[in-house]
Amino acid sequence: MKDEYDLSKLKEKKRINSRTKGSSFERKIAKLLNEQFDTKEFSRSPGSGAFATTHKLPKHLHIYGDLITPQSFKFCIECKKGYNKENIYSLLDNSSALWGFINQCEKDSQKCDKLPLVLFQQDRRPILAITWGNIFDAYIPHITIGSGIEYAIYKLDDLLASNQAKWF
Repeated sequence: MKDEYDLSKLKEKKRINSRTKGSSFERKIAKLLNEQFDTKEFSRSPGSGAFATTHKLPKHLHIYGDLITPQSFKFCIECKKGYNKENIYSLLDNSSALWGFINQCEKDSQKCDKLPLVLFQQDRRPILAITWGNIFDAYIPHITIGSGIEYAIYKLDDLLASNQAKWF
């Protein structure tokens, strides 16, 4: 007896446009931060962060990171969505994509004199926030990594529930 079902369509994975995925994540983060801090000043950067390096603008108009933030906001934000192959072992591999995100954010944050903040989310997982050391409340659950420079990894929801004065 032979099955007459065509299962080939079940095996095909739909290709996901990574640019669209990243853009929608940046919009999601901007909306989340606007709601959290009762403002409308967070928005996606034109060209998703590369705008400052690809356009000749006066210094006061340079945009660094993936989000435009309020002037008093302490952080330069880099948003990353997906990268599902990254895991806890990626933190031990200096050539991993995760360390690439951190290094990219550090370079941008130095240019704009703000602290680096990488917001990273894998599919169906909570958003993680990676920043230098424990600059937030020591009692918020976090992981500290790195040698020389320490980084802390938090759940973004835990950080947003903490003291808002730490953000500005």
